[in-house]
Amino acid sequence: MERNKRIFASLLLSLAAICASAQVKPGIEVLRDRGFEGLKGKRVGLVTNPSGVDRELRSTIDILNSAPEVNLVTLFGPEHGVRGDVWAGGKVVDYVDKATGLQVYSLYGAHRSPTPEMLDGLDVIVYDIQDVGTRSYTFISTLGLVMRAAAEKGIEVMVLDRPNPLSGNKVEGNYVEPGYFSFVSQFKIPYVYGLTVGEFAMLINEEGLNLGQKGDQEHLSCKLSVIPMEGWKRSMIYEDTKLPWVLPSPNIPSSRSAICYPSAGLVGEFSGYLQIGVGYTIPFEVFGATWMDAEALKAKLDSYEIPGVEFRVIYFKPFSGGASGELCKGVQYFYTDYDKACLTLTNFYVMQAVKELYPDRNPFKDASRNNMFDKVCGTSQVRTLFAPSMKVDDMRSFWMKDAEDFKKLSKKYYLYGN
Repeated sequence: MERNKRIFASLLLSLAAICASAQVKPGIEVLRDRGFEGLKGKRVGLVTNPSGVDRELRSTIDILNSAPEVNLVTLFGPEHGVRGDVWAGGKVVDYVDKATGLQVYSLYGAHRSPTPEMLDGLDVIVYDIQDVGTRSYTFISTLGLVMRAAAEKGIEVMVLDRPNPLSGNKVEGNYVEPGYFSFVSQFKIPYVYGLTVGEFAMLINEEGLNLGQKGDQEHLSCKLSVIPMEGWKRSMIYEDTKLPWVLPSPNIPSSRSAICYPSAGLVGEFSGYLQIGVGYTIPFEVFGATWMDAEALKAKLDSYEIPGVEFRVIYFKPFSGGASGELCKGVQYFYTDYDKACLTLTNFYVMQAVKELYPDRNPFKDASRNNMFDKVCGTSQVRTLFAPSMKVDDMRSFWMKDAEDFKKLSKKYYLYGN
């Protein structure tokens, strides 16, 4: 009996060791384990927000600021601010961080890109923000503009890599076209791009994609280094990593929210059309309206037999935003076969179903919102193809036309396998 107990205990210890070794280690932990190699003897600026943490939830700000080897001198605040205390759409201002006494410069206010004065005296800028893997999410736009500004000043950029919560295998959506580059479509990449933020930085730095907000500026490459993760594989979604999720912005409270963001965010561009859960407990996870027949919407969506996704009826009352305090009726969706599912097409199937059930409910009638929809799509062609009939089949080929080419282009920048 004692011998069996010892064998069992030994097996448990071995299993624990295997599990520990299989943990995903984000770039900040790898950097720390390497003794902050690459930062010693340099004056360091840091672009981060509350999602920049290690697995014990220690902030990258505090880790770098307390490391004797690191001279952290400046912080840069993207959308929502360094400490996450600015709500969606609010301007970030310059101030002095109370916890560290460091100067914080805003990159989401009067300036979207660091000015030469903000960069004076810096040797390297470190970037550590959890990405969501979708082009319209502004943090990668901030990264690109930081890289351009750093190139102009001869300053290094170091990206601390983190998982793509959608996995490294999802690529969906067309390239941004000339005339449609903006802060929500900064680069000529698909809407869902299947790269970690470190791989993405390498791609835009080397391929001439970091062209600035208007898309017509001279390409500049900076001196770039990426601190890769350990243990991450392209097939992983975020929950596979066992890392804690710290919301990178207020409406992405969970890693499921990150998956649902490209699935419902396009519909969300049409104010007053459908409620998508923003202002409720499950942002981007539902589609509903006060006037909706929830059962009819579910039946219509089920009839499409959309690969990899299932719908359930849901009733909910948003506590803020559109339809606040009113009962919304609609569907919640789940990806039951993630590999087969096309995340972004969920937006369009729902709009198709609503149009078939309620022909007068047309989001494209409000021309004031069409411009923002086009910006996020990176073209007006998606709307031109989809709006007349609101049939997915009329826009699907255009929407997916660049995915395979981008996979071929981006593959040489992969830092991780499957």
